[in-house]
Amino acid sequence: MDRESAPRPPELVEHLFRHESGRMLAGLLRILGLHNFDLAEDIVQDALVRALETWRFGRIPENPAAWLMLTARNRAVDVVRRERSARRFASDISYQLDSEWTLVPTLDELLLDSEIRDDQLRMMFSCCHPRLAPEVQMALILKILCGFGIGEIARAFLTENAAMEKRIARGKEALRETGTLYEIASDVAIRDRLDAVLATLYLLFNEGYHGSHAELPIREELCSEAMRLLSMLLEHPAAAPPRAVALLALMCFHAARLRARADEAGCLVLLQAQERGLWDRGLIRRGVELLERAAEGDTISEFHLEAAIAAKHSLATRYEETDWRGILGLYDLLLAVKPTPIVALNRAIAVGQVDGPEVALAALLAIPQGGLAAYPFFFAALGEMYRRAGRPKEAVEQYRSAIAQARSPAEAELFRQRLASCD
Repeated sequence: MDRESAPRPPELVEHLFRHESGRMLAGLLRILGLHNFDLAEDIVQDALVRALETWRFGRIPENPAAWLMLTARNRAVDVVRRERSARRFASDISYQLDSEWTLVPTLDELLLDSEIRDDQLRMMFSCCHPRLAPEVQMALILKILCGFGIGEIARAFLTENAAMEKRIARGKEALRETGTLYEIASDVAIRDRLDAVLATLYLLFNEGYHGSHAELPIREELCSEAMRLLSMLLEHPAAAPPRAVALLALMCFHAARLRARADEAGCLVLLQAQERGLWDRGLIRRGVELLERAAEGDTISEFHLEAAIAAKHSLATRYEETDWRGILGLYDLLLAVKPTPIVALNRAIAVGQVDGPEVALAALLAIPQGGLAAYPFFFAALGEMYRRAGRPKEAVEQYRSAIAQARSPAEAELFRQRLASCD
């Protein structure tokens, strides 16, 4: 490591906490058992505190991640030795922890990189327990696997720290009641919960891509964590069916445009106004490769169709060159697979590009509005089509409704800009 360019110890520990705390915690829970959740978290925290104390004098090791894992392992050995008579640990290895002959070799084996990778997958599947609400699943994943603090998670979901602590506590309690990490040894076990895992990671990505945070409408770190976890998931052959690969392709196409989705003032920028030179062409190429790989299956999922739509947007060098007719055809297929109001809304926007604003207005007004009554982009779409149809009075009314329903100042400012275009 270059000492001149290396981050200072507190910054380095924060970086490693993001990337290593989840690995350490998953490995420790495999050893200590889910019922010792707090103990495992204490050991991870202790390893980070020791790093701060040791590294602040410039003695940063060559491999900080390995140093942290070794420190956590040594602390776990001490804890097991001290408390094995008063505390029970993971039941399937308890007899190995009771003997000094097998204690250290067992921990060394279970904390190998290959074992920890499997433990992280088990933890990911455990967090997506069907008893848990989606928002609890996402909060647990951010806390346990991504190393996010309570305050960060609370801000991500627009709630108070105390409320988020209770939410995560309920999730941990549900995990404790299961007794052990979800077993992924069989393909059947993976298939049983894979859709829930994919749905949770997709929700996590979307929360970062176009969430409702008041100050941060775009949070790249949430998108990055969702993609990191999904990439890790796809390393397991049984967890990499075509629909999962297609989901990662979709994330790549969307993530490629993140830098262009907001201007320097933090205002959202519509697709047609984005500076395409800011798009990450490397991520777009990766998305294309993944989408081609996902086509190897014999079924088409909603992720395939959404990724194909995103690909058509991403591959257009100019907005005017967008293949709207092809996009409309894909939305027709997607609406058959996923008949939701949001899909119908996006299809209607494509209709406007192909058949004109009046036809799009008919399609928009035909959508049952129960699921869109509080969705600001529905009113913004109506406003845009009325504006394009030369009906400014109706357009103004709809944009005002969009402003009233906006979930963040950034969204409200975007709609105000569109309202001004009606003059």
